[in-house]
Amino acid sequence: MLKGRIMSEKTTDRVAMVHALLNPRNIAIVGASDKPGAWPERAYRNLRRYGYEGKIFPINPSRDEIWGIPCYRRFADIPEPVDHLLIVSPARTVPGAIREGAAVGGRSATIMSSGFEESTDAGGKELGADLRTAIAETGVAVSGPNCMGNFHFDSSFYTMTDDRPHHFVDGPVAVFGQSGGIVMAMKRGLDERGIVCNSLITSGNEAGLSSADYISYFADHAATKVIVCYLESIRDPKAFLAACRKARAAGKPVVVAKLGLSDEGQKAAAAHTGAMAGSMAAFDAVAWEAGVVRARNLDDVVEVTELLAHCKLPKGGRPGSITFSGGMRGLLLDMALANGMDYPPLSPFTREKLEKILGVGTIVGNPLDSGFTGLSSHSAYIECVHALLDDPNIDILLLQEELSRGPGNDRKEKNMRAVNAIAATAAKPIAFVSMVSYALTDYSRALRDEMRNVAFLQECDKALRAIGSVGRYVEALGATPVAAPAPNVAGLAVLKEVLAQQGPATLDEVTSKKLLAAYGIAGPREESVGDEDSAVAAAARIGYPVAMKAISAALPHKSDAGAVALGVKNEAEARAAYRKIAAALAAHPATPALEGMLVAQMISGGLELVLGVKRDPEMGAVVLFGSGGVDLELHRDVALASAPLDEARANTLIDRTRVATLINGYRGKPALDRKALVKALIGLSHLAVDAAGSIVEIDVNPFVLMQQGGLALDGLVARS
Repeated sequence: MLKGRIMSEKTTDRVAMVHALLNPRNIAIVGASDKPGAWPERAYRNLRRYGYEGKIFPINPSRDEIWGIPCYRRFADIPEPVDHLLIVSPARTVPGAIREGAAVGGRSATIMSSGFEESTDAGGKELGADLRTAIAETGVAVSGPNCMGNFHFDSSFYTMTDDRPHHFVDGPVAVFGQSGGIVMAMKRGLDERGIVCNSLITSGNEAGLSSADYISYFADHAATKVIVCYLESIRDPKAFLAACRKARAAGKPVVVAKLGLSDEGQKAAAAHTGAMAGSMAAFDAVAWEAGVVRARNLDDVVEVTELLAHCKLPKGGRPGSITFSGGMRGLLLDMALANGMDYPPLSPFTREKLEKILGVGTIVGNPLDSGFTGLSSHSAYIECVHALLDDPNIDILLLQEELSRGPGNDRKEKNMRAVNAIAATAAKPIAFVSMVSYALTDYSRALRDEMRNVAFLQECDKALRAIGSVGRYVEALGATPVAAPAPNVAGLAVLKEVLAQQGPATLDEVTSKKLLAAYGIAGPREESVGDEDSAVAAAARIGYPVAMKAISAALPHKSDAGAVALGVKNEAEARAAYRKIAAALAAHPATPALEGMLVAQMISGGLELVLGVKRDPEMGAVVLFGSGGVDLELHRDVALASAPLDEARANTLIDRTRVATLINGYRGKPALDRKALVKALIGLSHLAVDAAGSIVEIDVNPFVLMQQGGLALDGLVARS
């Protein structure tokens, strides 16, 4: 029944539970019905169609026979211990079915029934809670509820309700997801391209087994090479990331299509950081480091999986190409730029080799356009392939070609077969890429099946996006987890003091900067005052020019309310600025009254940056860095990383932004104090770790970086 495949003995309990779910000894169908088109009838028919060898026990309290086999009125009537429960009965009956089925031996269950947390019915949440309790009490391994069944090649287990015929052979890809419809769409897309799935799981509401459990199982599953999943939410981020790291260690990429930005991620936040670090951005920052390849859409799932399932991993994302058209060459160059990639120049040694192959004086470059007679011969084409593979500047070779739809393209197919043979032993991956997406015929799929050492990517934009995604995955493979920092005793004392204060969740600037300073993020010289004369005296002590700002926890963006004056040069201007700010606040009923005034040293020059922290409800704390000041919302040049940071990861975070070019010195301008910036980012990340769930947002904008040092000119902290 299990086709000879044996799981590793070194499995966790959760992995063993998934194994029980997908490899059942027998199946009881709860809510059995022979009504044409009903889900129980379709699931039963598919089990038989695809060769499930175990016994099937229909359960229906009003029937003695169904589908030509005995039907049982209750679990107790079944003549042998039940193993798997396929539940298609009304939601109100499901918790009881789990308890009763477990009592007669049930180890696992697939709950197709809906009407739980996903329902608008008032009783749905109560039923969901009761179901979770039943699962916890019994220890039954459950997929669902609100799912469409599962498929596993090893055991010929197919409970899915899709009537369309499926290619039922072993393959390198496992697919699961929280939407049955999307899982089936991904399966159809992969099937169309000849990418074979060994397993499909529709996980539904994940009341029992979770995404983490499925990833962990397939990390141990011998046949699986690529794990593909569709996620709407992550119930246990810690377990999910641990499972992704396990898969990464096993050499199995986890390709994720995830629902778009959450409502919370799209809402305007008190600080700029919240608006920039929405849920999807936070997911990308944290999951990428754990070995996740996120696909932008379902088409990208197919392209990325095609590449990962058939090619060895590249060392990076730098492409080399051979085209048969100048137009294709232009498309590749444009799409590389659009996807943040560059075609590297050929090494001098490669250029010399190509000129010998194609003729001295021939224009050679990357991509190599073969719109000249030199590549009309098979031997010259293969020599050029070898030359580009040998180039140290190239990580992956892309060759223009698409699969034939029928016989008659002998020269083309001869080239493809030769390249497939080269790819079997080449150190670098090779992929063919087409100008546009195209459908495969039976002939195309048979031809593709002959060449399993190369990928066949479709359309330049999708192809290069897939290569970029895989390149980032490879980059993450070299990332080393950062150990938790030693407690900052002084910082923790200030943090405790700040959190104990009464008042609004958003702290005022003075309190926020006090906390930041405790973690090594200094501000300019400044004083807080309560009246006009004190403001003038403070300005004199600090030295003109100064900046003056209202102090108010209820006013996170002071400039919008006219509560900031910059470049105040003397006493008269200081008094005028004080009165103007006080009047601006008094003129607007919705604006809080003036609580105090911050008089600060006026800093000129330097580069305005933003440093921030956002606590994502799924992924936890992420650190944000990028262009600050007015450029923040204009250019959105930001990058994110999980906390904590060390020196290496802080530098990587900086380098992922365009503003890094200015920090390093641009067009003759001196470099700025990168070490001071790295220190500030590390300190901010340590604050995020120490604060745990007590702080939801930190915004340091602008942080001005100079040739020596850096200062937080503004700061905002929002408590949970």
